[in-house]
Amino acid sequence: MRETANIAEVKALKPDFLGLIFYPKSSRFVGEEPTEAQAANLAPTKKVGVFVNNTEEYILEKIEKFHLDLVQLHGAETPELCKSLTEKGISVIKAFSITDAADLENVSQYDGYTTYNLLDTKTPKVGGSGMKFDWNILGHYTSKTPFLLSGGLDIDDVEAIKALQHPALAGVDLNSKFEVAPALKDAQKLEQFFKQLRN
Repeated sequence: MRETANIAEVKALKPDFLGLIFYPKSSRFVGEEPTEAQAANLAPTKKVGVFVNNTEEYILEKIEKFHLDLVQLHGAETPELCKSLTEKGISVIKAFSITDAADLENVSQYDGYTTYNLLDTKTPKVGGSGMKFDWNILGHYTSKTPFLLSGGLDIDDVEAIKALQHPALAGVDLNSKFEVAPALKDAQKLEQFFKQLRN
């Protein structure tokens, strides 16, 4: 998120997390220096910095500058990098690109090194595809780490999300279907989704 007023609108809804994307090729790239709103303490909402194949040094620099609470690694980051960050007291969300049950087998090698895993739809690009993978394969998820469901979630998916009974499901990741433009969230639509899901 980039716009000060939009950050305030979304923060008022009390989401668990709010994302800042540090991937220069993304239309949602936040830039190298924080605005006052991006650097602010948004508690109880936690700020997540989203990175794609960056060095540990770069990630640590952005954590300090933007006062990030967690990092989300959305590239081909290794278990070793996740372990190193975790040992520094940093909460890590590792994203995995999912097409079929076989893709879920890679997740367990990160056990112990992530706070959450994020299951996203495999596409040629990095995230933000607006597409879903087959949720029927979630039964093959055997990692001990809680996961966040991502990939094309929309307001019409609330009941299907509620129906998922997987014990490791910890939350959902909302992005492209809740935007009026890249990095500009539709606060009214988010509020509607939150109310329906929390009920």
